[in-house]
Amino acid sequence: MEASLNTFGAVMTFAIDLEARLRDYYRSASADDHAAAADKRRQTLERVRRENVTEIKLEPIDGLDVADCQLDLTDTSAAGQRAAAATAARFYTDAAPKLNVREAQRALERCARHHRALAADA
Repeated sequence: MEASLNTFGAVMTFAIDLEARLRDYYRSASADDHAAAADKRRQTLERVRRENVTEIKLEPIDGLDVADCQLDLTDTSAAGQRAAAATAARFYTDAAPKLNVREAQRALERCARHHRALAADA
């Protein structure tokens, strides 16, 4: 995915796409409960983006690189699922403090917690 993660909108769009890709990945791995959770996170992130788009300041965001957030969605084993969740958790942990909208920060922090739990349990 070629994208620059230097604005609120770019970060939120990437997060929404990340959850959609994870939903499809978990479905292909027959992990329907994880797929449903990813879809719920995607919907929450879409709502947060929609509700806060008018409140954001157009401050640039530095220090987020798409290359650091690449998922390997070919390995559907338990280890592959843990690795995907760990990558997602790292993205959310890095991105949350960079947003200037508290509700969006909290949403990303919740996503990070969910993915850390999946990385530990999957």
